[in-house]
Amino acid sequence: MYNLFQLGENVHGKRIVVAMSGGVDSSVVAALAAQSGAETIGITLQLYDHGAAVGRTKSCCAGQDIRDARAVADKIGIAHYVFDHESAFRGSVIDNFADEYLRGRTPIPCVRCNMGVKFTDLLRLARDLGADCLATGHYVRRELGPEGAELHSARDPARDQSWFLFATTRAQLEYLRFPLGGLPKPQVREMAAELGLSVAAKPDSQDICFVPNGDYAAVVRQHRPHAGTPGKIVREDGTALGSHTGLINFTVGQRKGLEIGGQPEPLYVVRLEPETQQVIVGPRESLAVSRLRITEANWLADAQDKPVLAKVRSMAIPVPAMLRGEWLHFERKEYGVAPGQAAVLYDNTRVLGGGWIAETARD
Repeated sequence: MYNLFQLGENVHGKRIVVAMSGGVDSSVVAALAAQSGAETIGITLQLYDHGAAVGRTKSCCAGQDIRDARAVADKIGIAHYVFDHESAFRGSVIDNFADEYLRGRTPIPCVRCNMGVKFTDLLRLARDLGADCLATGHYVRRELGPEGAELHSARDPARDQSWFLFATTRAQLEYLRFPLGGLPKPQVREMAAELGLSVAAKPDSQDICFVPNGDYAAVVRQHRPHAGTPGKIVREDGTALGSHTGLINFTVGQRKGLEIGGQPEPLYVVRLEPETQQVIVGPRESLAVSRLRITEANWLADAQDKPVLAKVRSMAIPVPAMLRGEWLHFERKEYGVAPGQAAVLYDNTRVLGGGWIAETARD
């Protein structure tokens, strides 16, 4: 199994730390590492409330999921450690999530988690343990190119998680391993069953781990009690169409839940104005933008002034574009681009890098 970890022809004497979330993917990675002959250590980060998470499944890093990770570690005979990073997770992920919604933006907490407590803290822990690498169950590929490690999308496009990992730095990529990037999910489940892992049929995570029921606004109100300032829903020309109970209930591109019936055409959220607490709506063509500005960029390769493929939502199809300075110019108009989301650039399957969408323009 050594090729999966790219540690050389003989992994005996090597030490692999595996980030174990309690799901089937990271459990299979841990089992593969143990089978390779390397010393394997499993690490799980406790990221949010112990009590509220008891018995919760289809998430990660709390409650039942930690118990599942420990059971897998016991089954395959490796050491397993749990570290409480709830405070760091709250500060860098949950607080940012709430504040971004108050600013009228649409955050991606999974990216903040990966670039913060998961990769930064886990890499530090793995190095402290003397590991030769940190392996995770993410569906991306780490390929060795002429200038070192490269990040590529997964072979199975339905499972690809490269968009969520755009903030992975070059130094982190040299140390990370992603053994599942070339495998389809059904095969991973088959491997888990063959290995006798109790999580082989465990459902995949469906929601953000700290928003298990999908009610984002309720989480924002919980952490920011002053959220939910009412305001007006208006057309782009200023015509008032109704009222709302808070910007935190809306995102750019949203059509349902506006409660402004009786309009001659479907209307969508075009932008949010936290200064006036207004939700601006318009027809679908008003969602079309020709460019966007990227901030807090992380580049794994040069992307300037060359044709690239750009992905601006996790489930979006990458589209042709070109980066000029901070501005990403689309070859054709792109719809429903939301500030606060990420723009990730690709050269075929290779991730060149990306950043956060700060603003958009129609011209």
